[in-house]
Amino acid sequence: MYKSSNFLNNSTKISMGAFLQLNAIFFITHMVAFSSGASIVTFIFGDSLTEVGNNNYLQMSLAKSNFPYYGVDYQGGMATGRFTNGRTIGDIISEKLGIPSPPPFLSLSLNDDAILKGINYASGGAGILNDTGLYFIERLSFGDQIDNFNKTKDAMNRKIGLDAAEKLCSEAIFFIGIGSNDYVNNYLQPFLADGEQYTHDEFIGLLISTLGEQFMRLYQLGARKMVFHGLGPLGCIPSQRVKSKSGQCLKQVNKWVIQFNSKVQKLIATMNRNLSGAKLAFADTYSAVWDLVHNPAAYGFKVSNTSCCNVDTSIGGLCLPNSKLCKNRTEYVFWDAFHPSDAANVVLANKFFSILFPGPDPPSPTPLPAH
Repeated sequence: MYKSSNFLNNSTKISMGAFLQLNAIFFITHMVAFSSGASIVTFIFGDSLTEVGNNNYLQMSLAKSNFPYYGVDYQGGMATGRFTNGRTIGDIISEKLGIPSPPPFLSLSLNDDAILKGINYASGGAGILNDTGLYFIERLSFGDQIDNFNKTKDAMNRKIGLDAAEKLCSEAIFFIGIGSNDYVNNYLQPFLADGEQYTHDEFIGLLISTLGEQFMRLYQLGARKMVFHGLGPLGCIPSQRVKSKSGQCLKQVNKWVIQFNSKVQKLIATMNRNLSGAKLAFADTYSAVWDLVHNPAAYGFKVSNTSCCNVDTSIGGLCLPNSKLCKNRTEYVFWDAFHPSDAANVVLANKFFSILFPGPDPPSPTPLPAH
């Protein structure tokens, strides 16, 4: 079991990494202070990049991946609701920590003892804004996910008492990866209102003000150690590159993402100054994904401009059962038009982990065989 006392205890190493910005280091060097030997409890919030099956329980949801060829390289070779051929970054980080990947919230009863060991609330199609992903019919927005954590907290209070529940939440790590859909499945869609109603400055203002309220809700529910995953270069994912006549990254989209990330970093710095005990951190995933996309050979990949699964972006860009797969799935950075492959997730998770948890390395996750 990897010990939580090693979490972010090396500010020199962190400052050299691409994932955590310097203005957050002071606040995160002591983010975990469990007694020696305690394992880490994680609560995960986000979208399809981190979902592990919540949408399977939403009968009307169109944002599902519980069909072939999703999960073809996951344990058992079956689709689980993960939007990739294998594991998510969260799965891989959990494996490196020596803890089980937190189960989807909707798979649990609030009476289960499992709620004390970590939960995944993420939902494909989710966004910061409640109207993001509206055409998926059912999905759990970030606000919905916080509502579900509120239910979890109430159940914890009943199960172990108020003081113990507060202690558990204050020591747990809250991983939050949200915002991609607010662009890809909202602002960038020409037939949706937000792209017409707001300038980008107005839209980003709405995102940041809403996100600040959501961070505050989690804080009021007892969260103290929150890691927000910044957005990657969305203009370089296959679903966006097809909009370019030359198949290149969309520069304007990437500029907007950089602007969003900068605003979130300022928001986090402000909250850390003003909220007692708050230890929020911004994890910069932009540079890591950018390097992976533009220098794939350095990481053992051959293709980064299109997906392994031959998808039809005109009808959503997901890997449907009648899709044709590439011959070697470990050579592709992207699995479908939106999501990284298992092999890419391993690279990104390893980079992310080395910054979050410096010190003696736990065993690396088992690589998938070549296909």
